[in-house]
Formats: sequence, structure tokens, C-alpha cells
Amino acid sequence: FALPAEKLCVTVHSTDEEAAEIWKKVSGFSDDKIIRIATDDNFWRMGDTGPCGPCTEIFYDHGPKIPGGPPGSPEQDGDRYVELWNIVFMEYERDLNGKLHPLSQRSVDTGMGLERIAAVMQGVHDNYDIELFQYLLKALSNLVGCKDFHDTSMRVIVDHIRAAAFLIADGVIPSNEGRGYVLRRIIRRAVRHGYRLGKTEPFFYKLTGTLVELTGEAYAQLVKTQPLIEQVIKQEEIQFSKTLTKGLKILDQEVGKLKKREIPGDVIFQLYDTYGFPPDLTADIAKERNLTMDYAAFNAAMEHQREQSQQAQQFTVDQTQKVHIGGATEFVGYENLAARAVVKTLLQNDQLI
Repeated sequence: FALPAEKLCVTVHSTDEEAAEIWKKVSGFSDDKIIRIATDDNFWRMGDTGPCGPCTEIFYDHGPKIPGGPPGSPEQDGDRYVELWNIVFMEYERDLNGKLHPLSQRSVDTGMGLERIAAVMQGVHDNYDIELFQYLLKALSNLVGCKDFHDTSMRVIVDHIRAAAFLIADGVIPSNEGRGYVLRRIIRRAVRHGYRLGKTEPFFYKLTGTLVELTGEAYAQLVKTQPLIEQVIKQEEIQFSKTLTKGLKILDQEVGKLKKREIPGDVIFQLYDTYGFPPDLTADIAKERNLTMDYAAFNAAMEHQREQSQQAQQFTVDQTQKVHIGGATEFVGYENLAARAVVKTLLQNDQLI
């Protein structure tokens, strides 16, 4: 990318002299630009156990006009220095006792922040100032009438249209579990922020065209699935809009009754169970109003509902155990959105027909 060397610095784990020496050799950086970090900032792990190892990172200096100091300094949490690239040396396996064991097969895991490098290359500091987001914000502004591109709701919506569109293009549809539930939450959160901007009719799906225009050349699946993306998002918008107004009204009424600044667990549960408000959506609203949430009571209500549901469950028998069918079914859904299959057996009342 021909970035000026004076704008870059690197970090290594304090125990990783090999990485420090390689950086010195290939970059010619002085010692003060190869920063040794002793914390987990430069030791990557998947979780409490599993593969892990020291890492080295490349940082870009946006200059003194932005507050913050270099990595490892007391001011490191500022935005002046931004990590562009991370290289993890997968050398160890961490066991339950926290002990590190050398991996039999070691590897390098590396990745770049696409939007961060785009911001650097386009001479801007904020990711939302890159061309992609600016075009999406302009399209959204035309839809909702808000001219403030720094408005939180505007930024949430343009970020969420990307996530929603790519999920649908990859075969995910809104549902109440797994990836489908993540998608549903993304769409509903965007719709709620649309309400904050005064947009109460479906609008979110209309951003799909702008997104496809901007990214379709690189992501052909978006072009191919654009009609489906628009249809799925619009349908979810319509469905949620019917309950959003009622849910917000209920929430306003309950907030008006509060004796302390905490939303009761039964209210959170009612909003979720009756109006489809994911708890994180209620939490968003609570945060805007400086309220807390009674998660303990909400979780208790959820557990009670689960127990009732299990008691009422009629389909408790695993039907597949009653019949013995030869062969196996191979799941190919991770690689394909459609596949050809052969029906091998038909059953009626558990009997082969």
C-alpha cells in the first residue's frame, strides 16, 4: 500500500525476541518503534483453553490532531494509533490448568482490518467516513430526511444493512434460533433506529440496492440474491412494525410507573415474549433513558417458560429410533444453498410403504 514508514510502528509480545529481531531486519525500524507488550494484548487465545500464541501487530499513526498515545502507553485507548494488521503465531495449547503445551502443528493466523486500511488509504480517520459508508449514509439520508451523518441511528442502520444482506445472501433467514435469530435482531434493531429518526413505514430494505451497487462487483452473490434480500428484509420490517409501536407504548407506560430506575424482569420478558423485542433491544432503549435492567428476574421468567414448554411438549419420542433405515445422509448446506437428493424410503404409521 506504500504507507509511509514514519506513520507505522509495530508491537510484539515481550517474550518474543525472534519477532522483534525479524521486524528490525525487514523494516529498519528503530527500537522505539518496535514496542514490547507484556499483556494479553499481544498474546492471542481462542478462550480459556485451546490454541494460542504470541502475536505481533502493525499500528498506523493518524497524527497529533487525534487524541491518544502509542500502544503500551497510558494513553493507548485514544484513537490516534489504530491497529491495521495482526499476526498470531499459533504455537501452544492451553489446558484447563492454564499450562501451555507446544502444538504438534503450528501455524500463522493473520488478518487485516479492511475498513481501517480503507480509512487510511482514503485519508480519513473514522471508518464511517470511508466512501462505502458515505454513499450508504447519503442514500439513507434521502430515505429518512436526516442530514447528520454522525447520528448514531444513521450509523447503526448503514452498518446493519451490510450484515443483514450478507447473511441472507449466505442462506440465512430470520427465525427464533441460531443464526436466524441473530439476523432477526439485526433487522429489528435497524427498524427501531428508523423509528428514532421518524421513519415508521418499511424503509430498511430499500438500502439493499445501494449496497449491491457499491459492492456487487466484488460480491457477486449479492447481485444474484438482491430480490430475495429485499423481500426477506421487507417482510421482517412489516411484521415487526406491527408490534413495535405497541411494544414501545407498553414500555413507555411501564417506565412511567417505575419507582426506581430499573426495568423489571417481567416487563423485559413481556416485551420479548409478546412483542418480539430481543432483550438487547430493550437494553438499547434502557441505556438511552439511563435505566438499568433486572436480568435476574428476566432469566427466571425465561426458565419458567422453558419448563412449561417442556411439560407441554407432545413430541417427546425420537421417531427415528422406531425404524432402521440403511445408508446415511450427508449434510452439504455449508457449501451449497441447494442440492439434489433421492428419497430412499416412505413410511406411514412407522411402517415401510
